Amino acid sequence: MALVGFLQAQNCTTIPAAWRHPEARHDVTNVDFYQHIAKVLERGLFDLGFFDDRLAMPDMYGGDHQHTVEHGIRCVKLDAVTVLTTMGMATKNLGLGATYSTTYFPPFHVARLFSTLDHMSGGRAAWNVVTSVNDNEARNMGLDEAPAHDVRYDRADEFMEIVHGHWDTWEADAIVADRSSGLYARGEKVHRLDHQGAHYRSRGPFTVPRTPQGHPVIIQAGQSGRGVEFASRWGELLFMSNPSLSRAKDNYATVKSTVEAIGRDPDQVKVANLTFPVVGRTMAEAEDRRAAYDLLPNLIDDLSLLSEGLNFDFSEKELNEPLSAEDVAAMTGIQGIRNQVIEVTGNQTPSVKDFVEVSGRGRLAHPVVGGPTELADYFEEWFTAPACDGFVIAGTHMPGAFEDFVDLVVPELQRRGLFRTEYSGNTLRDNLGLTQPLPGAWRR
Repeated sequence: MALVGFLQAQNCTTIPAAWRHPEARHDVTNVDFYQHIAKVLERGLFDLGFFDDRLAMPDMYGGDHQHTVEHGIRCVKLDAVTVLTTMGMATKNLGLGATYSTTYFPPFHVARLFSTLDHMSGGRAAWNVVTSVNDNEARNMGLDEAPAHDVRYDRADEFMEIVHGHWDTWEADAIVADRSSGLYARGEKVHRLDHQGAHYRSRGPFTVPRTPQGHPVIIQAGQSGRGVEFASRWGELLFMSNPSLSRAKDNYATVKSTVEAIGRDPDQVKVANLTFPVVGRTMAEAEDRRAAYDLLPNLIDDLSLLSEGLNFDFSEKELNEPLSAEDVAAMTGIQGIRNQVIEVTGNQTPSVKDFVEVSGRGRLAHPVVGGPTELADYFEEWFTAPACDGFVIAGTHMPGAFEDFVDLVVPELQRRGLFRTEYSGNTLRDNLGLTQPLPGAWRR
């Protein structure tokens, strides 16, 4: 069973109200904050800590950032790779995952960034590949609007070909460093990519030798039609969000069969389901914590994150007002959110309230509440179904939520033989059970 810590280099967790929790730390621009979380996750033998990210504040709602700042809605966002580097300095085994967009950065830069992180961490780097979701990110990066959904993925496919191509241009035994002969590296074992495609050109030679993992682990979370296609081609660790066990089992089977159909080994693609645990020493304590937490969010949190995620300004609509077909079609952000709301409500033109209630954006959506036994029962049922290969653990507040999980739930999972009692190896691939990719294996 894989465990992934879902992190944010920002003033709150994925839930904006988290900063209002009485036990939440607010020193989120302090290196000690992140290094402490990293040590907690490593003490709990987590496979990795992974940073979600956006390139803009959630200021789509009403076209203004004032409410974002006043309510603390993800308004502070640090550079995740820099933060990860400091976390790597405080740990030895914990994997280090960061989100980086294929839409707003050059492929050569991203290839060099993550291969450097892999070297500096001793083989623990992972890249969560995103295409970005809204126009305000585009405006921060010098464009007027985000490219269309499928165009972003078409560009991303070529982007990935370039990145993997550069990662493969140094053969593993290229470096000799022979002082007596004066030969540093064999020229015939370092190749130039010379890529020219529909969207990008990138020459090379690449400037970072092959890394301890061959290349960093690729994380993907696409759940739309085009996103699933992209994830099946490139992803090695797939994040999914499923509201029910039956849905999770169906999606898990679909992903594995899709991966196999394109010629990949399904055992080399791990699926982790997003989970919001509310942990107590007893069920009663956990229920009390959940009740207290439910008092923290407010409607502006929900609407702000929905506007950001769907690239659609919900401020122009009344809460109970049905949206038009044109409104729904204009939601060009995260297609999985829109599709889920339509499916659950059975309505092609849901209301704003439907989006708030079904999506759970800004709130503790579908939490798993209980003591160690109840939480372990849940994880065991999903893992053995099988509905996933592991779980992405989202914290209600930092760092206490992870401390509770590590101290209370992990020992029960270990007692049942569901989770490791020590790390399997030194690299993230070792611990996830992923083999090192052969050069060129990505060419399908």
